[in-house]
Amino acid sequence: MVAARITVNGEELPISPATPHTTVLDFLRERGLTGSKEGCAEGECGACSVLVARPGVDKPTDWVAVNACLAPVAALDGQEIVTSEGLATEGAPGTLPTLHPVQREMAVRGGSQCGYCTPGFVCSMAAEYYRPGRCAHGGTEGGADGATADGPDAEHGPNGFDLHALSGNLCRCTGYRPIRDAAFAVGAPAADDPLARRREQAPPEAVATEYAQDDSVFLRPGTLPEALRLLRERPDAVLVAGSTDWGVEVNIRSRRADCVIALDRLPEMRELRTTSDHIEIGAALTLTEIERRLDGRVPLLAQLFPQFASRLIRNSATLGGNLGTGSPIGDSPPVLLALDATVVLADADGEREVPLADYFTGYRQSVRRPGELIRAVRLPLPLSPVVAFHKIAKRRFDDISSVAAAFALDVRDGIVRKARIGLGGVAATPVRALAVEAALEGEPWSAETVEAAAELLRAQGTPMSDHRASADYRAAMLGQSLRKLYAEYAESLEAVSS
Repeated sequence: MVAARITVNGEELPISPATPHTTVLDFLRERGLTGSKEGCAEGECGACSVLVARPGVDKPTDWVAVNACLAPVAALDGQEIVTSEGLATEGAPGTLPTLHPVQREMAVRGGSQCGYCTPGFVCSMAAEYYRPGRCAHGGTEGGADGATADGPDAEHGPNGFDLHALSGNLCRCTGYRPIRDAAFAVGAPAADDPLARRREQAPPEAVATEYAQDDSVFLRPGTLPEALRLLRERPDAVLVAGSTDWGVEVNIRSRRADCVIALDRLPEMRELRTTSDHIEIGAALTLTEIERRLDGRVPLLAQLFPQFASRLIRNSATLGGNLGTGSPIGDSPPVLLALDATVVLADADGEREVPLADYFTGYRQSVRRPGELIRAVRLPLPLSPVVAFHKIAKRRFDDISSVAAAFALDVRDGIVRKARIGLGGVAATPVRALAVEAALEGEPWSAETVEAAAELLRAQGTPMSDHRASADYRAAMLGQSLRKLYAEYAESLEAVSS
């Protein structure tokens, strides 16, 4: 087995003697690259963000911003990253480096005050700066005189910059206006920009990894059969993809595992295929990859993505991981329940397909057996046309939901032909609102039907009171979510008729 190594700012470094649980953040700081900071250690502040070369959607390579505080450095064996220090271009001996365009705009527009969060903002901003097609939204590409000009909407600049790219970065002292100005001022990468040219080449190949230190081991198998064999031999191993959940356990709760098996680069789990009767989404595709590959073809998922954590988290998180944790407040299960999804479970003996509605058996428990993993999620076709995802939380974005409700209805000739409703945050598991679905199906899609169903929806699950919301509030929000769907549907019909 070749020694584990990682390329940082163009220099190949050995991962040893780091432990299998050492994060990318700690690895970098121990080597003097202190631009990346630890603010929260759970992927909420973005002060640690770095760029990783990943397989691209529109080009061979995408520069993707990720939380260095969550990913174990062993997970980047054979991979290539760039930190805030690596963005500037070295000058002649005795001269200062030339700032990267993103760094320059942050400086001249007052986007930094204490500077603690600035390197993280710069890396997240650089990932959006290099996003293929960013400047195709209209407006000026140079941007120097248009930093505060209106873009297509409030969250996009005239240079196509999507502010959601910064949604996982927090600033406590500068204020966000100057940072927004800097983001909306950057132009297109120059023709000789080395990181822009790097996108035209293939990213590093995924390498099989066996990295052991201090009686623990990090394993990245090269194929799915090999992963299933390892899992049969070590059924207690922790399975990771983006490590957005396990990384928090390691950092905040000091959890350690004797064996961690990484699934994020397995080709068999990174496919997105459409057949005549379903869409199959590989369990190891990141949410950002799914979002960009589907490009709105599943409207309910398109509503989910902007509300799922932050772009930094979505760049690493997977559907397989979100379902595998079994959390009752995960954002994707209600949506997938409304889409009538099934999960494909695989072990060394073969595969089985389980309806998601039958998958969860208790708090963070499921029908997944020892030695099994989630290989893919399947969405049956055709999709229901009337959909909505309502996430009730204390913040508009980047927050844990108090209640989540997803709807997928087929309304034809004024009659509800099919109804699927998925709920989160109201029971020990994500649940289908079966009684409400039955009350809607076959009935007129009218205010009277909706009002009766909304009262029934209030009684679904067993909501509890905690620091996020009271049980009464959660119940009230369930009823209101159905009323809101009906109001939005009526408004859409009025808009079409007018």
